Formats: sequence, C-alpha cells, structure tokens
Amino acid sequence: MDPHPPRVTTRECMSGCARPSTLAVRAPGKTAYLFGDLSEDDVPLIENFLRLYRESDTGDIADARVLEDLRFKAIARIPG
Repeated sequence: MDPHPPRVTTRECMSGCARPSTLAVRAPGKTAYLFGDLSEDDVPLIENFLRLYRESDTGDIADARVLEDLRFKAIARIPG
C-alpha cells in the first residue's frame, strides 16, 4: 500500500479558462504540474503520468516522450 496515497480535490477555478478541464499535480518537495484541455481519452495517460510521478524522487520526468500526447497538454511545470 502506498504510504502517501494521492488525494483528489476539486476547485471551481484554476485560471485555465483558455484550456478547460485542468489537472494540477503536486507533492511536497517535488516539481508540480498543470495540465489542460483534458478529456476522458486522457485518463490512461494521466494514470501513467501519476505512476511515473510517484516513482520520481523529485517529480521530474526526464523524457517527456513517455507521457505521449499528455506532454502537449502541459500548461506549467513549477519547481519543487
């Protein structure tokens, strides 16, 4: 069992109006990410990203190509 399971919360506004359906991912001491223009088709890509993020000590993904099309939906990457 993951000692730090992800917590999902919703927000009415994440200032992503130009790219609705946004997702923010952050963890203490790790790089944070903001994605936009998401759809149900992106769920498997998001699950893959979350697995890679959880496995990374810093939250950095060295080669964005493993994110497939999700990499083109990144709005921001904020250093931890």
